[in-house]
Amino acid sequence: MKWVLFDYGEVLSHAQPERERELLTQAAGIDPGRFWEGYWRHRLEFDRGALTPEDYWSQVLGHPVSQAEVRRLVTLDVESWIHHNEDTVAILADLREAGHPLALLSNAPICIAEGIERLPWIQTLDARFYSGIMGLVKPDEEIYLRVAAELGVRPADVLFVDDRLVNVGGAESAGMSAIHFRDAGTLRADLKMALTTPGPP
Repeated sequence: MKWVLFDYGEVLSHAQPERERELLTQAAGIDPGRFWEGYWRHRLEFDRGALTPEDYWSQVLGHPVSQAEVRRLVTLDVESWIHHNEDTVAILADLREAGHPLALLSNAPICIAEGIERLPWIQTLDARFYSGIMGLVKPDEEIYLRVAAELGVRPADVLFVDDRLVNVGGAESAGMSAIHFRDAGTLRADLKMALTTPGPP
């Protein structure tokens, strides 16, 4: 049985709700456009674990931040990413019932990973991998190879699901099969096809 490896953000979870985006920009106290430009410009290095929360938020805001500010921003950031997609999460139960082992691979800094790990349903996945802990990020080929090695299988024995085409391409370059996530209904159909198609010997 193939492992099915899921991305987290905007696949198993919804995108950040607008109200929680507003709370983040209010806490930052800077222009929203400037805030979100910095938020995403420095995010991949934060995901990689190359920046501490203090370093990251100082770069986003453009000035040194206090410990209290960091705690507030981290709390709001975590809360903005823990709204699960019920339709997609329901697919996990169906895959598990069919006998497929399940895993998670998320570009997430350690503080976000800790928040995700507190979600009861996430514990139902057989293995969970976070970029901030691994020191690697998608779409770098090495992260997919590391995950397959940790699972004890060939990359060809893993089916990866992600909403970003660049990450899908990274998985395919590492030898995994992959599905571009668009919505839960389409994913069900794509999984049915992918998991009933014979793979390489």
